[in-house]
Amino acid sequence: MLLFPTLVGIITLNFFIVQLAPGGPVDQMIATIMGQDTGASTRIAGAQSGPQTGSITTQYAGAQGLDPELIKAIEKQFGFDKPLHERYFKMLKDYLVFDLGESYFQNRPVLDLIKERLPVSISLGLWSMLLVYLISIPMGVAKAVRDGTRFDAWTSGMIFVGYAVPSFLFAVFLIVLLAGGSYLDLFPLKGLTSNNFEDLSLFGKVADYFWHMVLPVTALTIGGFATLTMLTKNSFLDEISKQYVLTARAKGINQKRVLYGHVFRNAMLIVIAGFPAALVGVLFTGALLIEVIFSLDGLGLLGFEAVLRRDYPIMFGTLFTFTLIGLLLTLVGDITYTLVDPRIDFETREA
Repeated sequence: MLLFPTLVGIITLNFFIVQLAPGGPVDQMIATIMGQDTGASTRIAGAQSGPQTGSITTQYAGAQGLDPELIKAIEKQFGFDKPLHERYFKMLKDYLVFDLGESYFQNRPVLDLIKERLPVSISLGLWSMLLVYLISIPMGVAKAVRDGTRFDAWTSGMIFVGYAVPSFLFAVFLIVLLAGGSYLDLFPLKGLTSNNFEDLSLFGKVADYFWHMVLPVTALTIGGFATLTMLTKNSFLDEISKQYVLTARAKGINQKRVLYGHVFRNAMLIVIAGFPAALVGVLFTGALLIEVIFSLDGLGLLGFEAVLRRDYPIMFGTLFTFTLIGLLLTLVGDITYTLVDPRIDFETREA
């Protein structure tokens, strides 16, 4: 029940912050025209194509000397001829039917742009999370079994060093080292596929896709091992010390069966249920910078370019999409808790 008001609250807060900030799309267009970009003024229907001499009073910096009718036409094109509250309620009404508007500068529906870019961001996040889980869970189990040994100490040191290195810094390091920088040229520098992707066979397309994904996925996952590994280790240590494990060992059940037949399922409850929240963290934090660095056409790069150009429909559209995905995955995480552990019952919680 809280999903809808939370979504509206986030959109509302960001709408008024962005709208009241200087350097909006009207200023961007005025700057383009004053930079003698003749193609810019031709996109404004009904406006005069050339600037006139003289001085006018305007709220836009850098608009001195432009025809007031031209400025009014620019405001009308971007919808700024209407009051702020009208633009806000119109946006909410359109978002209820998933009408995210049209890009100011790309002249395409924002929903179409998001549909094109969303699979890139989701695939990047899913591959990263899959790699993190495949490595962190076995390592966490091994650390729990060998708690206090040299293996435990060395692996803890390595994963926390990786956790301390920012993903974007490690991405730059990989580019310099392996993508034609100062050393080796083993992997492509940018993009998700090669230029001749359509001419490749099915196997060639799959190989080309994973070849391009190696560096961005590696950079995105390098800092994701610490939290999940230590969570797995501590969950196992907590379960191993419980009475039912001691009873199983006293009955003569071998160590492997105790660990994987009794402890594993109970210890993995919190780890499995936390997957949706972990995916949200990957999509909302590191993926944006990784997409920018490797020029991957995902939602992160789309939103970043929209911020630079003040393309408000794309900015709010990507924000709406990220927020909606995040809230839904949070709900999925809560439901997962009840599925993996039937003892959890939110309805019978005491005050």
